[in-house]
Amino acid sequence: MNIVVLDGGTTNPGDVSWAPLEALGDVTVYGETPAANVVERAKDADAILVNRIVLSRAVLDALPKLRYIGTLATGFNTIDVRAAREKGIVVCNVPLYCVETVAQLTFALLLHLCNHVQTLSDTTRAGGWNDAIRATHTTLPILELSGKALGIVGFGHIGRTVAQLGRTLGMRVLVYSRTRRELPAGYTWCDFETLFATADVVSLHCPLNDETRGMVSADVLAHMKPTALLLNTARGALVDEIALADALNRGQIAGAGLDVMVEEPPRPDHPLLTARNCVLTPHIAWASRDARLRLIQTVANNLRAFLEGHPVNVVS
Repeated sequence: MNIVVLDGGTTNPGDVSWAPLEALGDVTVYGETPAANVVERAKDADAILVNRIVLSRAVLDALPKLRYIGTLATGFNTIDVRAAREKGIVVCNVPLYCVETVAQLTFALLLHLCNHVQTLSDTTRAGGWNDAIRATHTTLPILELSGKALGIVGFGHIGRTVAQLGRTLGMRVLVYSRTRRELPAGYTWCDFETLFATADVVSLHCPLNDETRGMVSADVLAHMKPTALLLNTARGALVDEIALADALNRGQIAGAGLDVMVEEPPRPDHPLLTARNCVLTPHIAWASRDARLRLIQTVANNLRAFLEGHPVNVVS
């Protein structure tokens, strides 16, 4: 089998092995592939593996040998799954490999917003011990999370893990999800509007689709508490970024922690880069070495199952 990894550099910059995949066929790995080179590099592939490469119907039309697409991620919104299905191409993703890692980064963003550790450390290291102390009573107040309401939008594995971390810190958990399930003590189902209006912290953990795109709009932000914090470690396009920057700068909400953006990397003049009390990380919530090892192994397991005639983790 001819296997081509089109953008493997983010998943494996060289610190882990592709050996589980190499056991299944001839493997060619590209660190990244410009859109203009996708067809040329994939034209002889039986299977391709992609992370953020866009595979449109037009691209798939140009790859008649292709039988299998594996994602180096959980999300698959960059792939025209309908076109792939029509062409008999199986598409498989990798669920669950980074649940704990993403939940950990979600709380890293939240705790940064609550405790200002880096800012206070910088001030202290620069000789401003007393200035740092004064800041915690004025410009950088410390927020205690115990007793606060944590709103979880999307109650899959990551959302549930973030909720558990919140409960460990004494937070009340509000949940909004399309699928209802029995909730533990300390959790409450909410409709979308109620959750945003009442939560002290809102954390997004839902997929990006036509229903969720732009769901955190200017109107939704306007109904949040002025002391509320917004976290997004899911997909950038869930949020109207221009409206969020405006809400932060006007003090409509207190802060935001984002690991994802609509355009990655953002343009240099993007308003969120200079927005008030906005913490940004470059889409690395999933990227611990432990998670990437699990990812590559699951990618190989998916492909092996396909070759054996019983594909798993098939997306629809």
